[in-house]
Amino acid sequence: MYVIPMITSRCSRKMLTSTDRCLVSSKQIKIKQAVADWISISLVRALVKNPRSVKAIIEQKPVTESKRLSIPSPISNLEIVNYYFALLCESSKNEIAPSTTTIKRSYHSVRKVNNSASRMAKLIDGKQIASEIREELRKKIETWKAQGNRAPQLTAILIGEDPASATYVSNKMKAAADVGIESKTERYNTDITEQELLDRIYQLNNDDAVDGILIQLPVPGHIDERKICNSVSCDKDVDGFNERNIGRLCLDMNTLIPCTPLGVQELIKRAGIETFGKNAVVVGRSKNVGMPIAMLLHADGRNDTCAMDATVTICHRFTPPEELTRFCRMADIIVTATGVPGLITAGMVKEGAAVIDVGITRVIDPSTGKTKLVGDVDFDEVRNIAGHITPVPGGVGPMTVAMLMKNTIIAAKNLARKRNTP
Repeated sequence: MYVIPMITSRCSRKMLTSTDRCLVSSKQIKIKQAVADWISISLVRALVKNPRSVKAIIEQKPVTESKRLSIPSPISNLEIVNYYFALLCESSKNEIAPSTTTIKRSYHSVRKVNNSASRMAKLIDGKQIASEIREELRKKIETWKAQGNRAPQLTAILIGEDPASATYVSNKMKAAADVGIESKTERYNTDITEQELLDRIYQLNNDDAVDGILIQLPVPGHIDERKICNSVSCDKDVDGFNERNIGRLCLDMNTLIPCTPLGVQELIKRAGIETFGKNAVVVGRSKNVGMPIAMLLHADGRNDTCAMDATVTICHRFTPPEELTRFCRMADIIVTATGVPGLITAGMVKEGAAVIDVGITRVIDPSTGKTKLVGDVDFDEVRNIAGHITPVPGGVGPMTVAMLMKNTIIAAKNLARKRNTP
């Protein structure tokens, strides 16, 4: 029946509010006042105070002798209540109420309004949350410096003249200055050799004045990206791309976590989205984004990464469209990171689900002829179904930068501790 999931979700609480009682007795069902009050009192007492007394309810009125429930064995309390509730509704000749019905009770009243405004998803403002995090980091650095330590230092390496990469690095350096991290950008032409780049990274690894090393990806085709990422010292790998750091993440150990997945985790937690035991779907399996997000969603929250204990399904380009839809419709949380505009539509989203859009693609706006940034989600439609949703831009992007700053501070403190340990 309709109210059973709500009852069971609250039955561990010591006391139910009048709102809870009203929902128990009347949600989506028209029943007479006397029957409603009787159901409320009986079910709440049975489920909250003494679950074993549920069986005793069936011996009471208003259910007639002919409609008493024959209890098979074994059967759960939930099954008993579910069936019994059905009998009560049948005996009272109750009807399903339309969603616009106003249900009045002496102790509470609820109006179910069926309009788009009431169902609009809560917007997760990544820009605002990132700003709050940067303020927290700024205070941490001030405290760190007051203890006699130097400011953390971040060095970025940018190869080539790609405008997008240049913008990303510029934004990261501005954020560093904002929180009090000293930073420097080293620019190289695309004709730099792999060995020359490796030699420079080796020098930075051994420079005690450097706490964090950032290699802006992608690198030119003649350079092995994996080799470059692995060449960055694990202690200074603020992007979290070194295979040893990734391995530690997979083992749920303390490490520098890739910034975008860490930003997604922080968004989910700060938005108050429940993850424990929930179904989550990650769309996209990239080694730097999709896979680490899945790890953080499913791993044990008691361990070093403070993960989220969800049940996770990973979908990718070879997941059949009908299966992608099926998985997404079962998900309480959808995180998509594919770079395919409009991939996630309203018909794929369960009502009330949290939708985190990591995708970012530059497209032409047909109404203006100018370029704009869009995500993987059909935002305007999905926001009418979802419970929480991130915008693009202004969602995950600012969080990625904030987490880079956080990782740089962590690296600086870890390195200082190592240098001061005999």
